[in-house]
Amino acid sequence: MKPGKELLFLALGGSGEIGMNVNLYGCDGKWIMVDLGMTFGDPFYPGIDLVLPDLSFIEDRRKDLLGVVLTHGHEDHIGAIPYMAADLGVPLYATPFTAGLIAEKLQEEGLTKEVKVEVIDIGGTMQLGPFGFRFVPLAHSIPEGNALLIDTPYGKIFHTGDWKLDEFPQIGDPADAEQLIKVGDEGILALVCDSTNVFQEEASGSEEEVRKGLDEVIAAAEGRVLVTTFASNAARLSTLGKVAQDTGRKVCVAGRSLDRILRVARSVGYLTDFPETIDFDEAMQLPRRDVMIIATGGQGEARAALARIAFDQHKLKLTEGDLVVFSSKQIPGNEIQIGRIQNELAGRGIRMITDRQANVHVSGHPGRPELAAMYKWIRPEIIVPVHGEMRHMVEQDRFARSQGVPRGIVQTNGDLVRLAPDGPRKLGEERVGRLVLDGDVILTADGSTMNERRKISFQGVISVALAMDDDDRVRGDVEIALEGIPVEEDREAFLEEACAAASSAAGKGAQSEDKLREQIRLAVRRCATEWTGKKPVVDVLIVRI
Repeated sequence: MKPGKELLFLALGGSGEIGMNVNLYGCDGKWIMVDLGMTFGDPFYPGIDLVLPDLSFIEDRRKDLLGVVLTHGHEDHIGAIPYMAADLGVPLYATPFTAGLIAEKLQEEGLTKEVKVEVIDIGGTMQLGPFGFRFVPLAHSIPEGNALLIDTPYGKIFHTGDWKLDEFPQIGDPADAEQLIKVGDEGILALVCDSTNVFQEEASGSEEEVRKGLDEVIAAAEGRVLVTTFASNAARLSTLGKVAQDTGRKVCVAGRSLDRILRVARSVGYLTDFPETIDFDEAMQLPRRDVMIIATGGQGEARAALARIAFDQHKLKLTEGDLVVFSSKQIPGNEIQIGRIQNELAGRGIRMITDRQANVHVSGHPGRPELAAMYKWIRPEIIVPVHGEMRHMVEQDRFARSQGVPRGIVQTNGDLVRLAPDGPRKLGEERVGRLVLDGDVILTADGSTMNERRKISFQGVISVALAMDDDDRVRGDVEIALEGIPVEEDREAFLEEACAAASSAAGKGAQSEDKLREQIRLAVRRCATEWTGKKPVVDVLIVRI
């Protein structure tokens, strides 16, 4: 597939899911990529923290790829860069704060010299082959959220990235209605738009409202206060710095990612008024009423600061009467991990407040009133929903049309779409998929390693070892080890029967070593199934003596 005299769109991630955003635009034989994100592992990926996009489609066409343009610095938009950008072999383009975050990631992986990062001014423009770009600042929960106005010979695209409307942002100077109307006046072929909060009937709200809510909650607290939020939400960090000053508390920061965000933000001129922080020792020595801790881990991450504090494995301590404020939205899928931490805190007499009890969080994504306003200002011919599960994207397509957008297309990862001419129209399906970072190795998410690990986690594993002579006679005892087999108090009886089954199967002989090993494996698994109803993984080792 080489783009002809047309404008193509292809999502390799982020359409049909929330996270792992990777979007391709193609025209006149060339491609550009917008964002290169990752997502986090879940129970379907045992032992996996990071899930990455499969970029095979564009890696096979890398000679036609002109660059990667980043909308903002959230992990689901830049998180795959350290693992994949070097192989693409093209420059990255980002505004200063996002570029700073990327630079730190590359430095940690020793890739600074291998990946070129071009810094684009806020509101800046650039040209990549047939693609012209203008960065349009929009409010979000991280500095320098940008929409991209992409100019091509076949029409203009307004790619929103993640956004919201906020009349009183704590950081940055996002485009207002007048500026966005002028963008619409240029004639927009397609609006490629964030779908995350399309079911939310109300606007997301302003960060200024959160400051008032946090002021009220923290001023009323009598002991130590810990506030947990997304580390990348620099606007919230700014708010929390002001709340600490409002309520007369010193700030202590716990979490490497928070330290990194503060460092990068200050290096490019943000958070310069954030109060000087105190270290863990000083925080523990001050009167409880004088301390506010800002910590990572609001999504229940086991190794983050909040979990370690909750389970008393950290230098910072909380005790009965202290308060933990969850200044973030609970991401679907994290309920169990978050609940585990909240139950531990509750059992220790530590109070908690979430966005259900007080106005301590607002979303960084647009609700329906904000979407309706964007449609009115931009006036696209086509709506292309992205950044959502299928239900979100289908609903945004329906909602946009109800608001007067003439045409739309609901696509998902791998759908090759022609936007112009004669679009939108699906042309076909291209290869997409997921990779996993397993330790230091990148593997396919549906490959043999992950399939074996899932099976072991669901069924357990049995290892069988036996010594045999050249006449296929078993010598000595059969040895069997179990992992995750539900026999518990019947373990000895089960082992006796399983060893007998293995010995009997071995005594029947076989035409080859492989066939002998297989009949022993099946005999032991059959025994396990009769005892437990499970079909465990069975490994057989035959030692010839």
